Amino acid sequence: MQQANSLAELTELGRVRLSEHFFMRDMLYSEVANYHGISNVPVDAELAVAAGEKLCRLILEPLHRAFGGIAVRSAYRSPTVNGFCHKRHTRGDAYYYCSDNAYSAGRHIWDLRDAQGYMGATASVVVPWYIERFEKSGDFRPLAWWIRDHIEHYAEAIFFPWLCAFNIRWYEGPSEQAIYWTSPDLAEGELLTKRVEPGFDGDHAKEYPGFPRLD
Repeated sequence: MQQANSLAELTELGRVRLSEHFFMRDMLYSEVANYHGISNVPVDAELAVAAGEKLCRLILEPLHRAFGGIAVRSAYRSPTVNGFCHKRHTRGDAYYYCSDNAYSAGRHIWDLRDAQGYMGATASVVVPWYIERFEKSGDFRPLAWWIRDHIEHYAEAIFFPWLCAFNIRWYEGPSEQAIYWTSPDLAEGELLTKRVEPGFDGDHAKEYPGFPRLD
């Protein structure tokens, strides 16, 4: 499955069902692409779909099932969109919050493998169930610890202050399963937990009282 070169081909790509509740069309929306008129269509659609299926089935579906739905804020980014966004970000434009293409390969750029040859996929999502709770507490950690205990296949998660949105990644290579908090005023993310860190293993249910169970 190569790049969609017509409206008909793009329509068919959008109809690809990645998992029970998610279609490829859900993953292609980009405010940057829409505003600037840049194509956000995968060059290697087959690789993008394969990575997206893993992300949706192993990570997004469990989140959806537990919380009664999630909102996808940003998912797939073409190298052109991501590179444009990163260039603007390096100039200090706060709304263009993208890492460079080398880092984003196997993350938001689903149709590029990373430098080690592994595929991966990231989506930025919001859990509506948690928005009001976050607005009252300002604390991302209950949701983060819930993810640590319940989402077996996440490779990393990075939380942001807007609606407690977070990037969450599926990755076929080795990972530290790190969880970070970041915001524009931080030079780099603050680590909550990762493999080999004290407190990573075990049950953290006391950190998220009242959260739904994932059966």
